[in-house]
Amino acid sequence: MAFKPTFSLFFTGQKHAGQNFADLLNKRDSNRDPPIQMCDALSRNFSETDKVILTHCNVHARRNFVDIAENFPQDCRYVLEVYKQIYKNDDITKKQQMSPQQRLRFHQEHSGPVMEKFYDWLNEQFDAKKVEPNSRLGQAITYMQNHWVKLTRFLHVPGAPLDNNILEQALKRVILHRKNSLFYKTLHGAYIGDMYMSLIHTCILNGINPFDYLTQLQKHSSAVFKNPSQWMPWNYESTIAAMVSDSSLNIEFSSQPDN
Repeated sequence: MAFKPTFSLFFTGQKHAGQNFADLLNKRDSNRDPPIQMCDALSRNFSETDKVILTHCNVHARRNFVDIAENFPQDCRYVLEVYKQIYKNDDITKKQQMSPQQRLRFHQEHSGPVMEKFYDWLNEQFDAKKVEPNSRLGQAITYMQNHWVKLTRFLHVPGAPLDNNILEQALKRVILHRKNSLFYKTLHGAYIGDMYMSLIHTCILNGINPFDYLTQLQKHSSAVFKNPSQWMPWNYESTIAAMVSDSSLNIEFSSQPDN
């Protein structure tokens, strides 16, 4: 399978997440297929007018039941067992390095029946008047029902993730960076912080050592400025190797005696 780099972009400013994402989409080639957007169900994280495949985070939906497990142990235990099976299936697809299409078929075969039974259970709680809609359990169930289509994109769209955990982890890293910087004094300072966080987390997502990457950017700053596309996290090592090779050839040619 060909390597496909993963990008991570951080933005600081007065815009909310949905507005930042809309600005990013405006820079995208309109002829390409719509991207998959993963977020929680907060309306400020997205716009229904965006040309995206919107999918919501199952961890957020699951957390609603985790928070009330002590009060509704039997019902919440069932929900948690459902998600345990779904995540077990997803872990299998990762260990076997399935393609997006293979992963989709696997989830449809193994997770689909589990989610269908789960959806029937959700509806039954209200239809049979087993749960008061205004209770905390009722609210957790209503959340699931209202966002069911977007929570189950992984059963219909190749590559649709189950949750937003990768971003939640990234946010923890940027909070630490901001703390180490004693916050940002100016918007320009925040912009520089965003740039570094984008580079650092992009390195991490692609299995690159961020310290070595940033060090090499400093060492070869003039070359980076002239041709930045050759100094991305996933190709900077090959660029350095090519430079070393060219340098060796020049030394070899210069050491040849004149005829």
